[in-house]
Formats: sequence, C-alpha cells, structure tokens
Amino acid sequence: MDASLPDLEDQRARLYAQLGATGDFRRGSVTENYRRCGKPNCVCVQPDHPGHGPRYLWTRSVAGGKTKGRQLVGTELAKVRRELATYKEFVAVSERIVQVSEAICEARPVSPLADGAAPPPEAEKGGSTRSSRRSSPPR
Repeated sequence: MDASLPDLEDQRARLYAQLGATGDFRRGSVTENYRRCGKPNCVCVQPDHPGHGPRYLWTRSVAGGKTKGRQLVGTELAKVRRELATYKEFVAVSERIVQVSEAICEARPVSPLADGAAPPPEAEKGGSTRSSRRSSPPR
C-alpha cells in the first residue's frame, strides 16, 4: 500500500534532518600502491618483493572530466576513509530524498490555481489582432 501524503512529508522531514546531521565528507577513493624505486641493488628488484609502500593516494573526479589526486600521510588515512564513507551515506540519503519527493509530487493533488497549472480552455490566448507590420513608413 502506498503511503499517505502526510506520511511521505514526515518521512522527507526525517531524511532532511538526517542529511543535516551528516558530518564532514569528501568524494573519491583511496588506493594502496607499492612501487619499485629503480635502484639496481635495492631489495625491491627481487621478483617476489611487492615494492616500496604502501603509499595511499586519494583521488577524485573534478570539473572537465579530469582526475585529481593527493598522496596521504599515514595519519590522514583513517580520517579520509571515514569522510569517504560519510560521502556514501550522504549520497544514499540524498537519493532517498529524491525518491520520497517524487512520491510526494505524485501524491499531491493538482490545484487549478497552482503555479504552472494549465489554464482553463476559455483562458487560452487567441492571438493578437494587431498586424506584425511596422507602424513607421520604410526609408
């Protein structure tokens, strides 16, 4: 059974409150990388050695379809991961707000006086009786 309009509005208000309580967040992801230094006598040259690391890189998409990244220091890693998790919660709550708002729009009755409502048939424009010609004589 579909929820009533007041129930949907209450649900949306709770979601807005939940969204308002969202803490710090950031978008993107963290990757763990290992690399070889290239020094011929280093242990990382060995085939079974994973390389130097781990190094952690936070990346995210920016305007223009580009990707921006920054290497994280060890003390930042847990903080950035928490903020990324909070961003996922933010997106989920935002999507839920959209779904509930769409349900509210469908459930709300159409008012004949509402902005954007179609005018009654007798109020339709009939066009102008004025000519589109210029009123001043041509030069």
